[in-house]
Amino acid sequence: MRDLSDTLLYWYDVHARVMPWRTAPAGKKAGLRPDPYAVWMSEIMLQQTTVAAVTAYFQRFMARWPTVSDLASARDADVMGEWAGLGYYARARNLLKCARAVVAEHGGVFPADHAALLRLPGIGPYTAAAISSIAFDLRHTVVDGNVERVMARMFDEHTPLPAAKPILTAHAEALTPQERPGDYAQAVMDLGATICTPKSPACGICPWRDPCIARAEGTAPDLPKKAPKKPKPVRHGTVYLAQREDGAWLLETRPDKGLLGGMLGWPGSDWVDISAPRPTAPPFDAAWTKLPGDVRHTFTHFHLILDVMVAPAIDKVPDRGRYLSRIEFRPSDLPTVMRKAFDLAQM
Repeated sequence: MRDLSDTLLYWYDVHARVMPWRTAPAGKKAGLRPDPYAVWMSEIMLQQTTVAAVTAYFQRFMARWPTVSDLASARDADVMGEWAGLGYYARARNLLKCARAVVAEHGGVFPADHAALLRLPGIGPYTAAAISSIAFDLRHTVVDGNVERVMARMFDEHTPLPAAKPILTAHAEALTPQERPGDYAQAVMDLGATICTPKSPACGICPWRDPCIARAEGTAPDLPKKAPKKPKPVRHGTVYLAQREDGAWLLETRPDKGLLGGMLGWPGSDWVDISAPRPTAPPFDAAWTKLPGDVRHTFTHFHLILDVMVAPAIDKVPDRGRYLSRIEFRPSDLPTVMRKAFDLAQM
């Protein structure tokens, strides 16, 4: 196993991807160490999201809040606004909770202890392992989708995911070296992202080409196996866009719990199953007009269809509601589904 990890580390020293949250292998040799705050920030952002989508968000966050103490003192609305469009908004709420816990409980320094990391809000087993390994070079096994794919092919494992997770994690753990475990963890992820890709893996240039069992068996493109996905249900609802004569828009801050919790959005109804009557919940009585077309958006567990109603705003303001002037209102601060509703109203 040591030979395999050494081979991959040699490859990583030459081919490591350049990312704004990383310390390159050459930098580590020169004495530079990864910033635990940057590692944590990147890992939270990368959950269910791609490197390409995350990079600009990461750079904006780090420029605006360069330390965990800066982030801990930020206004919730500012953080949620910067997060808008990245999705999975519970991550943004946990980002703030975790930053404040690090400041309150650890003096603004991320703990190097794996168990202590697990006790922080929003940090689960994967993130704790990633921070422990990448930021502190402790031997913890990091397993994301890229690592699962590499392990499934290396060992020709045909058990479908998610049932295969413990098997693939055991393979990954056996390969994790005592020395440079942080670089090794990133090396396996880079291998999966750039060479051992989901489709058309580039086996000919893979540093693990010879020992890969699936390559020898010709099964690599078919792995990992995945259990059939259940079809996503469809829900529907209504949102209400009201604008005053001075151009101010009526918006509300959504409840902290639930989808898009704590985010700015348009007043609207509950989202119910498509088989139920479409719910309505106008923020005030007015001659609401339905816009042609609708808004369609897909969340992790369901598809959503929204009718968009418009009317001139009046002085009444619903609970959680407030008017934002033309200067204050930035469509980019809205979560994607709400921005789609705004875009429909501009047509």
